[in-house]
Amino acid sequence: MSRLAYFVRETLISLRRNLLMTLAGIITVAVSLALFGGIRLVQTVVDHGTSKWKDGVELEIFMDLEAGEKQIEEVRRQLEADEDVRRFRFLTKEDAYNEFKRIFRDEPELIESMTPDALPTSFRVAPTEAELTEQVKRRFESVSGVDEVITPQEQIEKILDITRWINYVFTAMAVVLLASSVFLIVNTIRLATFARRREIEVMKLVGASNWFVRIPFMAEGLVQGAIGAGFAFGLIFLLKVVVADFVEGASRLWQGFYVTNADVIGIGLFVLVIGGGVGVLGSIIGLRRFLDA
Repeated sequence: MSRLAYFVRETLISLRRNLLMTLAGIITVAVSLALFGGIRLVQTVVDHGTSKWKDGVELEIFMDLEAGEKQIEEVRRQLEADEDVRRFRFLTKEDAYNEFKRIFRDEPELIESMTPDALPTSFRVAPTEAELTEQVKRRFESVSGVDEVITPQEQIEKILDITRWINYVFTAMAVVLLASSVFLIVNTIRLATFARRREIEVMKLVGASNWFVRIPFMAEGLVQGAIGAGFAFGLIFLLKVVVADFVEGASRLWQGFYVTNADVIGIGLFVLVIGGGVGVLGSIIGLRRFLDA
């Protein structure tokens, strides 16, 4: 018990003695791990969204504004007979207007300028397999009364391209900042070790092992990394709230994107482990100049 009290006391003394460097290390760890956790959060959101698309990609067949009942019924009949169509839903002008109001609910002036008659009827179609989406599109593009057929393929590719590049950029930034965190923690530990070098020499002379000397400094690095990771955890949870609000208010295309509290907790715990590991690694490197390997 006396050893534990000694380790705790020495760790706290070291943290206070180099307060500015300690704060710098904590802030750098927090920023770098928040970036890393944010990347993982975005990847999780995209994975959920694309997974839902793979299970149920939908395309929309928009009819001409002047399309008659016979043309609408002909499209319905072809959809019912098409083996590549798993299900479909007919959207009336009123349905289209209700969805328009939901999407643009923050723009009342735009809603007031629109009427149900100005919007086309449509069929929302789910193919039996995602790979058949383009085939079904080509099949119905030339049907009488059809204005255009919209698929999410182009939007999906754009979203994936954007998130891929965002991941690359932010991963590189996170790696650089994590390296900076290790550097700051190394310097903090070296300063603390240098300030206590005579005490360490005395401890070594009376038989203290290298590990006995290392533990307070490793605990110091661990505390810095863990506190920084804790702040990063909070920032990641805040980002989750922002993402959830965005998806809730976005267009229907984004409705398959989501992130759960369990996802955030999993990412947060991983971040905490990395933060602690960075702190311990920095302290080990910082002590190598003063202790035998």
